[in-house]
Amino acid sequence: MNKKIVVFGPGPLFKGGIANYNTSLAKAFNDIDNIEVHIVSWTQQYPSIIPRDFIDRKSKYNIIDNTNIKIHYITNYNNPISWHKTFKLIKKINPKMVIFQWAIAIQGLPIGYIARKLYKHTNIEIIFDLHFVIQKENSKIDKIFTKYGIKIAHKYIVHSLKTANELSSLFPKTKFAIVKDNKSTSPLECVKPIIKLYHPVYNMFKINPNLNIEETKQKLNLNKYVFLFFGFIRKYKGLHNVIHAFAKVAQQRNDVSLLIVGESFWQTLNDNKFSTKLKKLLFNSLKSLFIKKNDDEKNYRPLDLIEHYKIKDKVTVINDFVPNEDVHKYFQVSNCIVLFYITATPSGVESISYNFGIPIIATKVGHFPETIKDGYNGYLAEPNDINSMAETMLKIIEQPINKQNVFNASKDMSWENYAKAIWY
Repeated sequence: MNKKIVVFGPGPLFKGGIANYNTSLAKAFNDIDNIEVHIVSWTQQYPSIIPRDFIDRKSKYNIIDNTNIKIHYITNYNNPISWHKTFKLIKKINPKMVIFQWAIAIQGLPIGYIARKLYKHTNIEIIFDLHFVIQKENSKIDKIFTKYGIKIAHKYIVHSLKTANELSSLFPKTKFAIVKDNKSTSPLECVKPIIKLYHPVYNMFKINPNLNIEETKQKLNLNKYVFLFFGFIRKYKGLHNVIHAFAKVAQQRNDVSLLIVGESFWQTLNDNKFSTKLKKLLFNSLKSLFIKKNDDEKNYRPLDLIEHYKIKDKVTVINDFVPNEDVHKYFQVSNCIVLFYITATPSGVESISYNFGIPIIATKVGHFPETIKDGYNGYLAEPNDINSMAETMLKIIEQPINKQNVFNASKDMSWENYAKAIWY
């Protein structure tokens, strides 16, 4: 029996949720007996003109240290020759299956090429792990890239019913059947299976039982009740919503704090460097092809709202990328995580919060109504309604959620269960 598997996606040298996801998935397969696991990774994930640093230059460890997982950094978005080399490498490894992480439409060209080559020239099972189908910042050519990128597959994995419905809409002539795992069969051979799973709970960030919560809160200048916004600052994540709503809460209570932890997505390079200026010039001239005008984040500066509302004394900002070993403390000092997103697909930040038993308050968008049971493991606010968001923030203080409810809601969403649902 072939006991090899390839997970294709960013390796641990990269920062961000998909890199964490891909390495966590590889680790989960590695924990199953007698499977040889390979990560086939990008060297560059995006067109070189994109003005952003994607490398994790801060974390001192990752979860696949001291494992037998083999990592191959080979695929360069900007070099089509490397796409063919990637196909040849995977063909040589000859795994039972290859799982492609699909998280952004622009990667459709190289991923679509590799998948087609594998489909035509090997018997390897091709599976796409879909983090979205309709991209948050949906552009003029996203649909073209997505259709090309994910069309050639034997099976798909989705984390929400919303994504499964989007897949059916993208390929209306294809018959799909939702199944619970990779061992299940479709009713007919002509029907493509969609394995309906979930975003597993991250266990790469551990609770530190020795952390002095009160001392840490004091160092961070935090009050009794702490609302946490965590992760890259992007427009679709609605930090502006969070600050607008928190300002209303701060008018009513003196014992609250907003903790904002994460780097501004488009502000990771030195603007004084010629290479950065050139990248920004080229990117700004071409981005209308990839980004709708309403989704342009060039002038997105939500942190300016802190000064506007004069709430600086109640807001702590860590406007930087957080290394893996520091993540735990921000969750451990917080009472809840705030996800007032404009649009949403299954969220890595949500998954981290489950690991720490932190309740969630979120807007009723995307998959959140599927995973957040209002009044049980969190509360839901109306989208585009700042008053509703502020009321939800007050509600979680006045009617706190039992941490055990958060753990119970996610108890079956482990990486172990996820990997076993795919491997057979």
